Amino acid sequence: MGNHGVYVWTSYGISLAVLILNVALPALARRRYLQDEARRLRREESK
Repeated sequence: MGNHGVYVWTSYGISLAVLILNVALPALARRRYLQDEARRLRREESK
């Protein structure tokens, strides 16, 4: 088998982290965008 298990599990971990970031970052950006737009609309309505 060898001593390559550390490298394999590290690559699995990095791949999982990248996949999670690919889902989480756009969701957070969308939520931030919607909050900013709601804030902008409230500000325009109050004028």
